[in-house]
Amino acid sequence: MKIAIIGAGNVGKALARSSIRAGHQVTLSAASPESAADAAKATGAHAAKNNVEAVDGADLVIIAVPYDKLGEVFRGLGSSVDDKVVVDATNHINAQNPGEVLGAASNAEEIQKRHPKVLVVKAFNYAFASRMFEPTVDGLRLDGFVAGDDQAAKDKALEFVESIGFRPIDAGPLVMARVLEGMALLNVTLQIRHGWPRQNGWKLVGPPSD
Repeated sequence: MKIAIIGAGNVGKALARSSIRAGHQVTLSAASPESAADAAKATGAHAAKNNVEAVDGADLVIIAVPYDKLGEVFRGLGSSVDDKVVVDATNHINAQNPGEVLGAASNAEEIQKRHPKVLVVKAFNYAFASRMFEPTVDGLRLDGFVAGDDQAAKDKALEFVESIGFRPIDAGPLVMARVLEGMALLNVTLQIRHGWPRQNGWKLVGPPSD
């Protein structure tokens, strides 16, 4: 697939590396062309001059930017992502007041509400960047959950999730993105509370085994 990744931080670079390893063509964009060029050099991806250029011709677009940059990113993208599969990998984390996050609609739902022509799916947000790059622990594939309302878009995302090493799991409709964002919040707050390394991942145990 042709993968566009908007965001050149740890998440964007981790997904770029695992995507390229899986044989996908990856184009990265960032807030500045210089940041995109640096990330592309570090990962082996192609650098785009801007986000619109990055998504041109892409089969799958991954949004990997901070929560507070989502509005700016989508305003800049305009209609360039209409009818495209857009994977929201973002989180709104508030470790001091988790209820603010848990009591609200998910980022993915907000994107879908404001941009109804975009085929929004939720994935990857529940995983640390280290696990996006290496989604196995002790030989077991970690689970890659995908939520979305458009089944064809979700199937494409599930195919991609599997290609980079996760066990793909259909998590249901887009409203389940609230659960996936809650899983991310739990992952982060546990790491903070216990001083664990950012290496944890999610794995359902029991049937079906894999």
